[in-house]
Amino acid sequence: MSGKTFIDSDVLIYAHDNDAGEKQQIARGILRELWSERTGVLSVQVLQEFYVNVTRKIAIPLPKNLARLVVTSYSLWCAETTPAEIAAAFRIEDESQIGFWDALIVSSAEKSGATRILSEDLNAGQRITGILVENPFADIH
Repeated sequence: MSGKTFIDSDVLIYAHDNDAGEKQQIARGILRELWSERTGVLSVQVLQEFYVNVTRKIAIPLPKNLARLVVTSYSLWCAETTPAEIAAAFRIEDESQIGFWDALIVSSAEKSGATRILSEDLNAGQRITGILVENPFADIH
């Protein structure tokens, strides 16, 4: 793998969701690889989505203290979101015909220098602002 990889919240959520089955194993493998290669990036938005989902929305929620520890650990990967990224997200939203929150993910990935985004929510195979979108869970039935 070359370049940086931006992780969307679903990857982080599956890695910590004990009901995610095969998706959990795939997500954990991805995160281990990115940690060892030091090529993982994400945004505060991703950490916020992770926290809300794993403490409230998964079948067996994580205790808040554990979820907060995960957020603290992955904060090392954070690209700062500024008004410039928000403005870029507006442009990406219009040009790519995607929702604002997804456009903000792309904007943050672009700022961080990522060459790919791993996400279940964006269209796999699509290039947005030159960044390849990949769905690491596409082969799971």
